[in-house]
Amino acid sequence: MSRLNRVANKGAQLVRRWLGVLRDDLWTWRADPLPPSVWLRWAPHGFLCLIAVAVVLGGLAQLTEDGRLGDGHSLLVALGQGGAVVLALRRPVPALWVSVTATLVCAVLLRRMLMAGQIDGFPWPWTPWGIVAHLCVLLLLALRAPTRVSFEALAVTGLLTYVLQGLWGAWNHSSTGQLAVTLFAVVVVLGAALRGRREARAELGRQTTLTAEERARRTLLEERSRIARELHDVVAHHMSVISIQAQVAPHLTRDPSDELRENLAGIRQNAVEALTELRRVLDVLRSEHPGPGEASDAPQPTLDRLEALVENTRAAGLTVTTEITGGRRRLPSGVELSAYRIVQEALSNVLRHAPGATARVTLAYDPRGLRVEVVNTRPAREAPPSSGAGHGLLGMRERAVMLGGRLTAGPWTGRGYRVDAYLPAPAPTATDPLPQDGTA
Repeated sequence: MSRLNRVANKGAQLVRRWLGVLRDDLWTWRADPLPPSVWLRWAPHGFLCLIAVAVVLGGLAQLTEDGRLGDGHSLLVALGQGGAVVLALRRPVPALWVSVTATLVCAVLLRRMLMAGQIDGFPWPWTPWGIVAHLCVLLLLALRAPTRVSFEALAVTGLLTYVLQGLWGAWNHSSTGQLAVTLFAVVVVLGAALRGRREARAELGRQTTLTAEERARRTLLEERSRIARELHDVVAHHMSVISIQAQVAPHLTRDPSDELRENLAGIRQNAVEALTELRRVLDVLRSEHPGPGEASDAPQPTLDRLEALVENTRAAGLTVTTEITGGRRRLPSGVELSAYRIVQEALSNVLRHAPGATARVTLAYDPRGLRVEVVNTRPAREAPPSSGAGHGLLGMRERAVMLGGRLTAGPWTGRGYRVDAYLPAPAPTATDPLPQDGTA
């Protein structure tokens, strides 16, 4: 007995679930408009509106003349069937119920005339114009709604036809139920096939786009990996050799001077720092999606390391002085990094292109930002040929423009040179909210 109860409960649950699906699919007022055609734009909408007008006029004439219904009843049925076609352009599911209701009312009114013998041989339960209207509604429904909903609508239409013609019936009529249901089934299958073809083409387009994006991303990653390999195999190797040679060189010379030891130590320190920076760049190139806390997000140099940069430059033989004006404060990390890189690149240019010159680095803080100026005097001797590509100034200018600032570079007082950059960084006011992480 308990087993029968379990089976009955499962059956009841399945019925409730099925009825719930039917309610969600067919008892809704949701809009699902027919989009304009790709080539004909709004021509299909105009064509369907013309069909709706023909259904109203043709159905009204047929019902009043051949069906001998009153003008009021005939107009009501004709407007219901034609209006269902127009409504199906935007809301195909409600249009289905409007068409079904209009057909049911028409069948009831005509059956009374058939049973009374006032008309003979009239098409029943579906009139010709009613079939045309319902075909349009089912086609639009199949084109816009899921396939399951389309076949549920076909089942409702078939059930109505069976009830009217098979169970209720009428006399002296021309049966149209079988023909109507056959035409409705053909239209639903055709609409479902067209919808499936459209969805398949859209999915193919999406897959093609994703494939192209994936191919481009894979090409980019392969190129980045190739660059990383070349940097590691060539640059990192040479920098490591320089570091090792600078460390071993004092031991190969008898009684090396302190100045020689200091210069070699500076060379080794610069090589080690260059290797550290190179490892960071390699981590960025090899990482597909660098995230917080990874090696690619290692702390970047800021203006706190400016003195160390100046000391390294002095150790390389360049006389450098620094000057800081204004109220020094912590700036955004992007501004700090850009200012450091601009000073670093400018001093490197002085070392390469102005041997024997002196340089002055000036940082001027103001409430709206930071001004960075690097000025050098005329070189004491002719600069050796440089193998650089001339991208240093371009890189400095791009850093400044990226932050909304500016950078100018050019000759200064004779054969000297000046790099002048301004990086916007408004100072926080008393009304600004405090940082959530507790940092200034």
